[in-house]
Amino acid sequence: MARKKARRKSSTRKAPPKWHAVPLKGSFMVLSIMGFLITAYLVPPGDYKIAFMIVFIAMFVASMISMTKAPTNEVR
Repeated sequence: MARKKARRKSSTRKAPPKWHAVPLKGSFMVLSIMGFLITAYLVPPGDYKIAFMIVFIAMFVASMISMTKAPTNEVR
């Protein structure tokens, strides 16, 4: 008896799943605001100040996206 080879499907890959925002905690937004303000006033001018401010701005933008786009668990 000759064995039949299993035919593989042609390379029909499915598209990756759609991007979904993840809900973040409120403390994440507070940390981004406080970190930005502390960096703006207490860190001496230089490269680190700009880098920290960019990181805290990115955190704030991520929390805003999370707040507007993330699904909520509503109980009715």
